[in-house]
Amino acid sequence: MSTNAVTARIADGIAAIPAADWDACAGSANPFVGHAFLSILEASGSATARAGWQPIPIIVDGPDGKPAAIAPAYAKSHSQGEYVFDHAWADAWERAGGSYYPKLQVAVPFSPVPGPRLLLRDPALAPALIAAIEAVTDQHELSSAHATFVTPDQLPAFEAAGWLLREGTQFHWQNDGYARFDDFLDALASRKRKAIRKERAAAVEGLTIRHVTGADISEADWDAFWRFYQDTGARKWGQPYLTRRFFTLLGQTMADKVLLIFAERDGRPVAGALNLIGEETLYGRYWGCTEEVPFLHFELCYYQAIDAAIARGLRTVEAGAQGEHKLARGYVPVPTWSAHYIPDRNFRRAISDFLARERASVEADQEYLGELTPFRRG
Repeated sequence: MSTNAVTARIADGIAAIPAADWDACAGSANPFVGHAFLSILEASGSATARAGWQPIPIIVDGPDGKPAAIAPAYAKSHSQGEYVFDHAWADAWERAGGSYYPKLQVAVPFSPVPGPRLLLRDPALAPALIAAIEAVTDQHELSSAHATFVTPDQLPAFEAAGWLLREGTQFHWQNDGYARFDDFLDALASRKRKAIRKERAAAVEGLTIRHVTGADISEADWDAFWRFYQDTGARKWGQPYLTRRFFTLLGQTMADKVLLIFAERDGRPVAGALNLIGEETLYGRYWGCTEEVPFLHFELCYYQAIDAAIARGLRTVEAGAQGEHKLARGYVPVPTWSAHYIPDRNFRRAISDFLARERASVEADQEYLGELTPFRRG
């Protein structure tokens, strides 16, 4: 296709693009948008057309004939695994006689992780890449296109193109130059500090905590974590999004970016949390257990993640979507963003009105929650 004298193309999946070319656009800061992670989702059967996530990356080539801008795009036949909920939009469009699916999703499947959605070797091509996304949507008569969990620095490009912006909230821990966990605790109000120490002691009583990364991760570790993931996935989504093969490929391809944290009783894992390590951020992704232990979820997913981030000198811990319970554990509310292209004028107007009302509510909640953080005042 050609848009404004720039030629764009659609690749037949992530694997069709050389890893070096993809990563020259994606960079190395965020592992979720790298070729390795996205191709693992595809190769493992987790993000495929059969699963409702058909990979159709959209590419703008540079003068050298290599990709200079890429959108990690998917044709979606449902709205599962996105964490920015548009089910009401789909229902309204269907009741009006339209077909909401398939739609175009520019995202990292199953991962509510903020990151670039315009992967740019040449930043000047951002408008052309957005125009290409719109062209794919229009030419294939799709109802809409959605870029979810967009980093704030890329929002102006979407806004300039007329996309609608949607605001949400996550809770992230921020490293204020702490050298150890106790330094973080010292920044909290006395009552909150005591509560966390009490929680941590109760969570690990009779247990051993083990961190494992890189070549030290064994297939037995993945077997254990798969059991935990299946349990959580069955309770949250009815069935897990990821296949067992995904975890084996993750270990084979990205082990140096993986941190598994296990809680073990007498050498037997009873709970585990999986994290990915970015250049500045530790990303908490999945957790599960086979034994219910009070506060163990908080210990493995939040406190141990803080320990790991401090040890690695990372600036942030992102522990997934939602969860106001994170607030008392030192994770503060931060805005998240998505951008939406709605070709139909009337449908766009209705969604725009909804988003304006929703944003006012979201920002009021953020202001309120910001007053509830456990940090000392003054």
